[in-house]
Amino acid sequence: MPQLIAFALLGAGLWAGYRWFRRESARVAEDLKRAEAELSKRQKRAADAMPTLKADPETGVYRPAGDTTGRR
Repeated sequence: MPQLIAFALLGAGLWAGYRWFRRESARVAEDLKRAEAELSKRQKRAADAMPTLKADPETGVYRPAGDTTGRR
């Protein structure tokens, strides 16, 4: 009879551990998904803010495409 109780307790512990592991896995997956979405947004904003460069044929210096200051 003590073996039966021990097996029942062991089974209950394994089941509780399995449920905990499943919940943690889902939580971590959700956190990763949220972090990837945020990273994607940041990368898109950084790419949009980056000016396009154009080479000055006279000096060979690259300047932002909209730069009309004429600095050399």
